[in-house]
Amino acid sequence: MAPQHPTAALLLCEVVMEILSWIPAKPVTRLKLVCKSWNSIISHPHFVKLHLHRSPNNAILLSTRTPPFPDKERKQGIVLSSVEPFIQNPSSTLDAQENRHSLHVQDWVLGSCNGLVCVAHILYKNHICDIRFRLWNPLTGFISGNSPCLCVNAHNVIGFGYDESSDSYKVMTVIRDSSGTVTAQVYSFRGSSWKRVNSFPAFPFSAEDIGHFIGGTLNWLGLRNLLGDDYDWADVTLDMLMIVSFDLKSDTHKQILLPKGIDEISSKDPTLGVWGNRLYLLHDYKNTHFIAWQMKEFGDENSWTQLLKISFHYLGVERLLFPEFIFENGNIFMLRGRHRFEEVFYDRRDNSVKRVNILANNCYFHAFDYVESLVQPC
Repeated sequence: MAPQHPTAALLLCEVVMEILSWIPAKPVTRLKLVCKSWNSIISHPHFVKLHLHRSPNNAILLSTRTPPFPDKERKQGIVLSSVEPFIQNPSSTLDAQENRHSLHVQDWVLGSCNGLVCVAHILYKNHICDIRFRLWNPLTGFISGNSPCLCVNAHNVIGFGYDESSDSYKVMTVIRDSSGTVTAQVYSFRGSSWKRVNSFPAFPFSAEDIGHFIGGTLNWLGLRNLLGDDYDWADVTLDMLMIVSFDLKSDTHKQILLPKGIDEISSKDPTLGVWGNRLYLLHDYKNTHFIAWQMKEFGDENSWTQLLKISFHYLGVERLLFPEFIFENGNIFMLRGRHRFEEVFYDRRDNSVKRVNILANNCYFHAFDYVESLVQPC
């Protein structure tokens, strides 16, 4: 048989790449075994990015941990699931052994970006945290090396995101000392050391509020002009509240104004959320209603739109404990119910409310946006 013409071989390679790029990530990893040429195509960075771009954003990562029962070992782990099965039956999803991965008891999931999960290994001692970060792709099994150890006080919050300009994944910590001074440090997994950001205008007021990644930035709700370690939410005024957006490319920050329709401080801590390419602000109103705002164009403060206002009575809750996750382009909201193990799903398309008790699972969980990918950074 005559050798194949180089142009024909190139065209065949491009056709194969085009077809493979539409196949879900898990079966694509198995197709690497078909032949050397397919393995070469699937492993190529250009194909990895093309495949990621075409992968549907319809999965969720559940970071789980069991409570510290006296007679049981505490466990940490993650569960990967498609969004629809989780919404239909969250208890079954959390109980399933398929797509479950164990973590060390001192590991904490900080978030997921492009299929990579950022895990922090945290050691606490005398109000000081020694933290090391690593990246992990649960699909491919890739695990990065650990970051240099970061030693910080217990008053810190963390964010994880991606800088497309340098093709690098970054971790950021925001730290407040006893005098109220706020500083930040950034680590790139392409680098070897932490970089200090000398000024930061506000401190995120919830330690559980991990930085929300969108459009190359990490975003927090913060309070400015705090003095000392403690504050009383009853003393917080609207002009103290701000959204801080940190650009991972330039290592600079800016303020995003709150929606113009907010004219008084909420009775409980408000929170941010991200789904797709939209930023959300979630809060209560007079301790009787749940309100959700959506920024339709990220960075455009005039695009804030009130998406939802619904009474606690309709949701069947006495108070809003914690808005937890947003699904389906802002159509489904998962809220904490009357106690730690009850979830409330509200679908604004048909005004339906579903209450789910997950006490039988004996685990706490946090939900993160997730997409299966082949990404394995250098």
